[in-house]
Amino acid sequence: MHTLNPSKIRAAAHRAMAIAALHANSSLATRLARFNSHMAKARALEAAGGAQ
Repeated sequence: MHTLNPSKIRAAAHRAMAIAALHANSSLATRLARFNSHMAKARALEAAGGAQ
């Protein structure tokens, strides 16, 4: 059985927030900053938590 890894779930949530940030009604600079911030968190969680 596969068990859900909390860091993998959080990484997926940050990826979803990153995509949502691209579609937000704000300036391009703001959307890009939010996207990059969430993607950095997702990558860090995957690297630290061993998510695959």
